[in-house]
Amino acid sequence: MNDETITVQVTESGQSMDVVVLSKRLERIQVVVGQGVHSVTCDLMPTRTKKAYAGNVMGREIVYECSCEEVQTQLDSINPQLKKSRRF
Repeated sequence: MNDETITVQVTESGQSMDVVVLSKRLERIQVVVGQGVHSVTCDLMPTRTKKAYAGNVMGREIVYECSCEEVQTQLDSINPQLKKSRRF
C-alpha cells in the first residue's frame, strides 16, 4: 500500500516536512504529522485566496502551497469518473 505524502512548510521556521495524507477533498485535506504514538492529525483548509491550504498543529501553522485548482486536477487524475459526475 502506497501512502500519499505531501510537503508542507512550517511558517515560523521556514522548514519543510513531509506529511501523510489521510483524505484529500477540494474543501479539506486531512494529514498526519509525525509517526507512531506521537502522530497528530491536522485539517488543512483553503486560504481566502484559494492559492494554498493552511492548518495548525500544536500551535504551529503549516501551509501546503498548492492551489485549489491543482488539488482538483490531482483528484481528477486519481478517479476520472468523479469528474464526469460533477458535470451538469
